[in-house]
Amino acid sequence: MTRTVIESKTKTVVIGFDEPFCVIGERINPTGRKKLAAELEAGDFSTVEKDALEQVACGAMVLDVNSGAVFTNRMAEDPRYADNNFVEPPLMKELIARIQAITDTPLCIDSSVPGALEAGLQTCEGRPLLNSVTGEEERLELVLPLVKKYNVPVVAISNDDTGISQDPDVRFAVAKKIVERAADFGIPAHDIVVDPLVMPVGAMASAGQQVFALVRRLRDELGVNTTCGASNVSFGLPNRHGVNAAFLPMAIGAGMTSAIMNPVRSVEMEAIRAANMLMNHDPNGGEWIRFSRVLDAVKEGASFPEACAAAASAGGRGRRRARA
Repeated sequence: MTRTVIESKTKTVVIGFDEPFCVIGERINPTGRKKLAAELEAGDFSTVEKDALEQVACGAMVLDVNSGAVFTNRMAEDPRYADNNFVEPPLMKELIARIQAITDTPLCIDSSVPGALEAGLQTCEGRPLLNSVTGEEERLELVLPLVKKYNVPVVAISNDDTGISQDPDVRFAVAKKIVERAADFGIPAHDIVVDPLVMPVGAMASAGQQVFALVRRLRDELGVNTTCGASNVSFGLPNRHGVNAAFLPMAIGAGMTSAIMNPVRSVEMEAIRAANMLMNHDPNGGEWIRFSRVLDAVKEGASFPEACAAAASAGGRGRRRARA
């Protein structure tokens, strides 16, 4: 059975078909968050630290760390700051150091800049997930050697030099190509986590059906674990969290094993906890019972993050594997 192992200094998370669904917290990402980008530019990491702890309390098993910040003010003073290759590597190191100082949750190093990926790999304790490689030839040649050198798993995104295809067969072929190229570097299929690319269902009515079929093929034909940006499916729609909460259990039923998502949203986390139990990945429903107590606290007036933090302090954390 395929098992993708991600580790911090003291904790291990396993992504697999017979494991609870792996929630990868997405919030440490300045892309599209002007306030966070401005804080980082000013050397203020308080929101990063808050988001890290809050996501872990709410159920994130892995934290995605994205260094894609735009430092507008510094750019005006020093043209080097217009280059992500200059900005992201030191920022990635600082982000990871700050997060590792307050939590031992395993990390996912997320950047389009190879230098930032390597800076993260040099700083990160344990065995992080690398995000990401695509089927583009230049990207394969830059990222796969890092994956091999540091012996880490990697997210493989199903687009290549031709862009993102709306044809699911093409996206499957790109994933297969990445798995085969990784094998040429001595990287096993169990260290490839494929993102089949979820399209917005509001723009493409068959988007959900496409990704469910793709996930089944990736599981059955390539034997690889899968992930996605879960909120993509609801882009542009009203009541997005309701759509996400319906999508996630359906994806889990099709074989998806992880998602990069916002764990601070109770409706999505409720859907995942219930799906884990229905997939027999929650022995005796223990996690569902603990989570139900969190929901009871929310009904009594606590916010979801507050209720989760209180449960965690009382020993109600989600399942983790301690490293031997």
